[in-house]
Amino acid sequence: MAQALLVMDVQNNIVSRIEHPGELLINLENTLGAARRAGIPVIYVTVGFRPGFPEVSETNKAFRAIRSVPAYSDPQATAIHPAIAPRDGEVGVTKRRVSAFAGSDLDIVLRAGAIRHLVLTGIATSGVVLSTLREAADKDFELTVLSDCCADTDPQVHALLMEKIFPRQAAVITHQDWIASLSIQ
Repeated sequence: MAQALLVMDVQNNIVSRIEHPGELLINLENTLGAARRAGIPVIYVTVGFRPGFPEVSETNKAFRAIRSVPAYSDPQATAIHPAIAPRDGEVGVTKRRVSAFAGSDLDIVLRAGAIRHLVLTGIATSGVVLSTLREAADKDFELTVLSDCCADTDPQVHALLMEKIFPRQAAVITHQDWIASLSIQ
């Protein structure tokens, strides 16, 4: 079954919210290298909005506050963190809500590539990872979450999701275990 590695919301303005992002970025670098060597497509998912935020409703509690956050209209702030920057030919999709599917063309990209297995990474565990996992499970994707390639501002929430919630719908493993499963040189 064809799989893809999703790197979600690892943008400069979001990475800056994580207390110690160094280990996460190193784990992601190693994971990206292994995926590329194995020929597994890497898809970068970012959250973004048009100037003036026309996609953001006043009734959306989670997003309405960003209208006053300059970092969401600054292309440098919303760029993928340089430690894990995309390579030429790697796909990027922009989402307009929490799930990687919401307001993006991710589903079309996955169907075009006959991808049925998603490997999830990103920031935040309680945001994009949780929402994408739930929607992808409802869409019948096989799912793997790389526990040490996800981060959250609340370590207890991260642990609860990884240990109790995600295993109901996905394999939850470390990036090293996933790399070992690829059988690459």
